[in-house]
Amino acid sequence: MKGQKLYYRIGEVSRLLGVKPHVIRYWEQEFGLRPKRGLGMQRRYTPEDIERLRTIKRLLYEEGYKITGAKKKLKIPLASTAEGYRDLLVEVLKELKEIGKILS
Repeated sequence: MKGQKLYYRIGEVSRLLGVKPHVIRYWEQEFGLRPKRGLGMQRRYTPEDIERLRTIKRLLYEEGYKITGAKKKLKIPLASTAEGYRDLLVEVLKELKEIGKILS
């Protein structure tokens, strides 16, 4: 990024990426991003955070991944996100059923 700063606010990141701030906040939850907080608890994104968000945007918008697929591509443990706990339990249940079939 030209003229890099140490930290960017969510509005600046929104303009850089071309997505609304609520989308960035949603991605934070889904992808386990934890931007630093400044005075007044305002989010402060590093250039590395922005690159991560760019990668997420590319996976979702350009490459057509769903959230779960993008998480796998980024090697984010599914259980580290809210949706991931449910998905992980569903996978475990499927595996247990398969094991049950094998044993019976």
